[in-house]
Amino acid sequence: MDAMVRELSYAQAIQEAMAIAMDMDERVFLMGEDIGVYGGAFQVTGDLVDRFGTERVIDTPISELGGAGVAVGAALTGMRPIFEFQFSDFATLAMEQIVNQAAKMRFMLGGEVSVPVVMRFPAGSGTGAAAQHSQSLEAWLGHVPGLKVIQPATPYDAKGMLLAAVADPDPVMIFEHKLLYKMKGPVPEGYYTVPIGKADIRREGRDLTIVATSIMVHKALDAAAALEAEGIDIEVVDLRTIRPMDKQTVIDSVKKTSRLMCVYEAVKTLGIGAEVSAMIAESEAFDYLDAPIVRLGGAETPIPYNPELEKAVVPQVPDIIAAARDLVRGVR
Repeated sequence: MDAMVRELSYAQAIQEAMAIAMDMDERVFLMGEDIGVYGGAFQVTGDLVDRFGTERVIDTPISELGGAGVAVGAALTGMRPIFEFQFSDFATLAMEQIVNQAAKMRFMLGGEVSVPVVMRFPAGSGTGAAAQHSQSLEAWLGHVPGLKVIQPATPYDAKGMLLAAVADPDPVMIFEHKLLYKMKGPVPEGYYTVPIGKADIRREGRDLTIVATSIMVHKALDAAAALEAEGIDIEVVDLRTIRPMDKQTVIDSVKKTSRLMCVYEAVKTLGIGAEVSAMIAESEAFDYLDAPIVRLGGAETPIPYNPELEKAVVPQVPDIIAAARDLVRGVR
């Protein structure tokens, strides 16, 4: 019998995934600042401390470096920790443990160990949290061999990819856009996984491929719906995984549409769009291009506190519409 499908928020889907993982495997436990009685900075862990107790839902001191180090150490001893950062920006405080320890242990010890740790990073702008709490740093960690980096864009993927991450033998970094936490969508009951390293075509089209991540998937879909009235048919590819990237899905899409635009919230320079663009330029899809590749990323500035300025420095639906229209009609 097929599992019952309900409407859950993105946050509820993550919480359900963690509960299922903890029910299935006593080695799974949660760590993070204020994730216990408070329920997490964004209330994602909710009442899990009541269900599983303080030995498996552990409030950590305000030390991201220390917490990440404990999580990596626990993973090396056979546990399967899920460590929550209050904001993705605070990964900067734990880069030693993430980049020099978690990512490299399997390599340095000849494949004799694995580091099955999951780290969750609430990320992105839109909440008025200003420059030190609103960044999108997924490309930083995507640059590091040994890490897997994912960005679920829907409640269905948030649950399925988290369960896949818990089962993975390598460290998995999950970037969750804060504005997605309240977004609702269909989520089956019970256990299922969404494969890490596989993109998803959210909308098929013939005129332009938009490769997007996280919340920008939804903005790209909104832009595609608006452009359909003008006779412009957009294909939207949800990358879902930053590392390892599903190159073939993007290549096949570009070969079909002959145009490519990359849309992401992080600062444009040296971002995910640069990697996707270079990958296409080095592939057989390059010969199919009828126009230059376009990257639509964040402005070269820290995220402002002012809400109108905050919106202005990251791509919005009108920006995507304008850039896509120009690209398809040959303005660029």
